Amino acid sequence: MAARRKKEWFDDDAFWRELYPFLFTRERLAAADDHVEQALALARPRGHAALDLACGPGRCSVALARRGFTVTGVDRTRLLLDRARSRARRAGVPVEWVRADMRDFVRAEAFDLALSMFTSFGYFDEKDDDVLVLRNVLASLKPGGVFLMELVGKEFLAGVFQPTTMDTRPDGSRLVQSHEILDDWTRIRNEWVLVRRGRTRTFRFHHTIYSGQELKDRLLAAGFVRIRLYGSLGGAPYGRESERLVAVAHKPGARGGRPR
Repeated sequence: MAARRKKEWFDDDAFWRELYPFLFTRERLAAADDHVEQALALARPRGHAALDLACGPGRCSVALARRGFTVTGVDRTRLLLDRARSRARRAGVPVEWVRADMRDFVRAEAFDLALSMFTSFGYFDEKDDDVLVLRNVLASLKPGGVFLMELVGKEFLAGVFQPTTMDTRPDGSRLVQSHEILDDWTRIRNEWVLVRRGRTRTFRFHHTIYSGQELKDRLLAAGFVRIRLYGSLGGAPYGRESERLVAVAHKPGARGGRPR
């Protein structure tokens, strides 16, 4: 049974509805096939049962299904799952969609592969909830299963951080983004002001930011082994200038071993 929890910023459906054009641009949606192809080359799962955690509008779920995977997409936002269902119908592929909080979703030893893409990790007020999520993923993987995470890394963020940025869409809508680092460089707090058709709406949210070593430590604490870090889905080495932090971690078992 799902736990009853206080509401947090990501429980506001208006956030996803109003900011959808900025979060899920045509370019980002179109890149899903390439991203999934690269992720599979890094992860090399043994089987074809896949979990897309925080699947959003289903861009990676559908790309996996096109490649013959049996896919379960999990997200807590009804709007995004509705978009995901429409995407799967248009593509003509079957995907199981589950509306659930990632802190609650566990399906024991059901998946060969789990994906967490596009910085869909670290959203919670309680930082220990991140380890809870990782343990849920570990329990949901088959022995020897593999988990791939893709997010922005702290090392890169520290080098490019700007207190204020702005993005303008072709329809003229603007998004003014203010950012603040807090809690000893462990979190980023954001205020996004959306200006569209003469109206202004403000959204505030935060998430935990991880260095490569911090993310690896969390994965180890959850029970993962054979953890590798990369600086891109293409497999580049991870370093200070890497725009993305990609972790590939295994559940002990058929392909288990000691972490390196």
